[in-house]
Amino acid sequence: MKRVTWPKHSVLVIAIVATWITTYIGYITSFNMKIDNMMQEIILFMNPLSFLLFVYGLSLFMKSAKRRNIYIISISLLTSIIMFSNAVFYRFFNDFITLPLLFQTSNFGDLSSSIGENLHLTDIFFFADVIIIALAIKFIPTSKTTLSQRNIGRKLYFVVAATVLMINLGLAEAQRPQLLTRSFDRELLVKNIGAYNYHIHDLFIQSKTHAQRALADGSELAEVANYINANYAEPNSKMFGIAEGRNVIFVSLESLQNFVINNEMNGHEITPFLNELTNDPDTFYFNNFYHQTGLGKTSDSEFIVENSLYGRNGGAVFFTNSGNTFNSMSERLGENGYFTSVMHANNKSFWNRDIMYQALGIEKFYDVDSYTIGEGEAVNWGMKDIPFFEQSVEIMKTMPQPFSTRMITLTNHHPFDLDEEDMMIPPYDSNSKTLNKYFQSARYMDESIKIFFEELKKNGLYDNSIIVMYGDHYGISENHNKAMGKYLDKEITPFDSTVLQKVPMFIHIPGYGKGETVEELSGQLDVRPTILHLLGIDTKEDMQMGADIFSPDHDPFVVFRDGRFVTEDYIYTNEVCYDITTGEQTDGAACEPYIERATTELGYSDLIINGDLLRFTDKEE
Repeated sequence: MKRVTWPKHSVLVIAIVATWITTYIGYITSFNMKIDNMMQEIILFMNPLSFLLFVYGLSLFMKSAKRRNIYIISISLLTSIIMFSNAVFYRFFNDFITLPLLFQTSNFGDLSSSIGENLHLTDIFFFADVIIIALAIKFIPTSKTTLSQRNIGRKLYFVVAATVLMINLGLAEAQRPQLLTRSFDRELLVKNIGAYNYHIHDLFIQSKTHAQRALADGSELAEVANYINANYAEPNSKMFGIAEGRNVIFVSLESLQNFVINNEMNGHEITPFLNELTNDPDTFYFNNFYHQTGLGKTSDSEFIVENSLYGRNGGAVFFTNSGNTFNSMSERLGENGYFTSVMHANNKSFWNRDIMYQALGIEKFYDVDSYTIGEGEAVNWGMKDIPFFEQSVEIMKTMPQPFSTRMITLTNHHPFDLDEEDMMIPPYDSNSKTLNKYFQSARYMDESIKIFFEELKKNGLYDNSIIVMYGDHYGISENHNKAMGKYLDKEITPFDSTVLQKVPMFIHIPGYGKGETVEELSGQLDVRPTILHLLGIDTKEDMQMGADIFSPDHDPFVVFRDGRFVTEDYIYTNEVCYDITTGEQTDGAACEPYIERATTELGYSDLIINGDLLRFTDKEE
């Protein structure tokens, strides 16, 4: 029987088709991307093709069949790793990975528990194309072509590849105008230009960012300063300086979302102590307060609170811009006689904190080496919150006063594992292990805060302090919407997902007696000016995007790093404008002025960070 000989480049064709189909199936099974119409589905299906045609097509320039095959199998392995990495990352962060995050290798060891929780057996599928291509290389014999055939074929091949790319970009632009200028919306980019082209675009953006700093000369500051000055909110005369001279204790409440406050889970109160604080006369409880973090999560929260600027779009400022000049809250407090510190029982290098804190003007970092972690006092990411608070108060007693310290809790962190003796309520009963454990973990955190307050009183630090507590970022991502829908007894829409980004904030001023629930719409960018004004420190000359929440001039407008925003009347998410009262979609024209403003604010903040513009203010001084 005569042996069948396949055309010369059969392996190439098989590789392109196998990776194309594997990628598309990966899109629809591993990523929760909203598809609104048939054209968007067509774009999603075709968008891997142009990249695969180009990258696999480079094998056409290799004369040796062995080299071609090695190259093709290497590319298939690389694309599989890219898709697999994005899928695992997406399950927790509900977003796509960026280049700066890939270089944050110092975090990988501490992230192991969260990564392990998000690995699925079905992830093997991402490598199906590698297996198919390897079998094709082994079992498919191919014919030879002449030199002239190769030259003509290569030209035609790349014309086809370029045509596919142009068609893809044209259809994407028709669906989403100015697509490539909206680099803050990674999901939109992946849906339209594909995961592989998105990473090329990300590389371009990161290169552009580095060039931006090199080319900046300070002239850009004037436009940004004019915008900030025009939106400055004068302090409330009745509130300015009411906590002057007090110690300031910030508590970053890990992963705590506002939906647990004053709420129950199957009859069990989730946060009894924090619930009491919402009615405490010495407490301002902000029930309409949003986190504004991006991929930097807790480090973004720290950066935003310190600087009243947005985090970076493609990664954590703590890693990408730790060499910048900043005008942080800690620096301002230091200028006003405060000893400044951070207390966090984790490795000092995690999120590059040991370097970044120096840039922020923080005098002392009490890392894990400042604590004694006894038997049974460690869980997940480090020291349990109760012993952390107890030992931290002992450290506070040694600090020069007045002091400002930020405490970063750890226990209520994904995957929300607890030792049995720390489980004060039973788990929830949904299809999500993450949500089921979250309520128990949040209950433990609440108990630790109660003990913290008791320790402050016992050690004489309570009366002369102001205690500021806020959720740093979400704990339950949109990947658990089905379970959240069961708990809230409703279907979770994009509108609801945005509302769920509320985190609690408490400002507790012992002896004040005029506290209340503050319903003013606000976000983490507003913390810096609000607290500095309470301490009697003016911020009129500061380069900050937020505003004093107590000011009568405070503008209720919260922008997220991905371009979503909330106003008093509307929520804008997934490019849809919703009425905030009804939760129903409304005329998109109502959101258009705010879209322009949100884009402007994000752009100005990026300009300050990427260009390191604050170094020029120091020169002027």
